[in-house]
Amino acid sequence: MKRDEVWDLLAGAEKVYVTSGKKIIEFELGSAEKEEVLKRTTGRTGNLRAPALKRGAHYYIGYNEELYETLVKE
Repeated sequence: MKRDEVWDLLAGAEKVYVTSGKKIIEFELGSAEKEEVLKRTTGRTGNLRAPALKRGAHYYIGYNEELYETLVKE
């Protein structure tokens, strides 16, 4: 999925959580800048980073064990 497709996919989300190592970055798409969101959610090739999970109105991009453990418990 390329950058424009990624934005189209995420545009309907309420929040997007992106992992970066042990950090979790939260974007509220109503106020987030498109380029910053795309920079964090796409890899060097411009494709959507994996794994990508949609749960309700939220997306979770990238892997962080702690984040996914909290999702399992909810």
